[in-house]
Amino acid sequence: MTPRAELLRDIIADLRIAVSFVTILPVVSSKPAGDGAIARATWALPVAGLAVGLTGGLVYAIASRFGLTPNLAALLALATTALITGALHEDGLADTADGLGGGRTRERKLEIMRDSRIGTYGVCALILSFGLRWSALAAIANPWTVMLALCAAHIAARAGVPAFMSLVAPARTDGLSASAGSPPGRSIAIAFAVGTLALALTLGPGKALVSLILLSVAGLMLARLAIHQIGGQTGDILGAFEQSGEILILLVAASFRVGG
Repeated sequence: MTPRAELLRDIIADLRIAVSFVTILPVVSSKPAGDGAIARATWALPVAGLAVGLTGGLVYAIASRFGLTPNLAALLALATTALITGALHEDGLADTADGLGGGRTRERKLEIMRDSRIGTYGVCALILSFGLRWSALAAIANPWTVMLALCAAHIAARAGVPAFMSLVAPARTDGLSASAGSPPGRSIAIAFAVGTLALALTLGPGKALVSLILLSVAGLMLARLAIHQIGGQTGDILGAFEQSGEILILLVAASFRVGG
């Protein structure tokens, strides 16, 4: 096999790992997801996010075409993105809210985060997440602009995950985050570049800069909170990180009227 063919095989394998990691799509990698394969494939998370954003945007456009109001179309778009991801990130947000908000000790917080049941903090976090994203999409209204905003949100919200995983050590020795490993610098750089480019192309340079600043601040705040309360990050923390990114980008899109 030539070096170019081998590189193409690795890229396809990484894309499959990333898609299977953050969606419920029946994609199976030909490359074993072990020995740091997941960590190396994190550069492709923003690409997987593009697929999610495009799907949500397409549903919004179809709903609008059939005469549904922006409120109903936005609700269907969000339902679609939650369905295609298996509500993975929403689950992480709810577990993070319950664990960090409800436990008194590190051990108890981690125990709550592993509990499949949802508590008051988790319910409130989900209501806020869906409410803010739904309101932002409905305010944008225009189908093409909604498509751009959803793509920007789902790409960029995942683009910072590799850096977060690298900078914040796992809180457990087992679990999804610990088994994934720490992403290499190349994967971090590629993901960041893809996320930044996506923001610039969909929101414009100025709005992209605002989004990057907000994402950085939110990430630092969540990292500090996670380190202080449970000693690091978990898969649930990563889900909460992604959700906060989605919310912030969609709010910027709605506030600044993406696409003019």
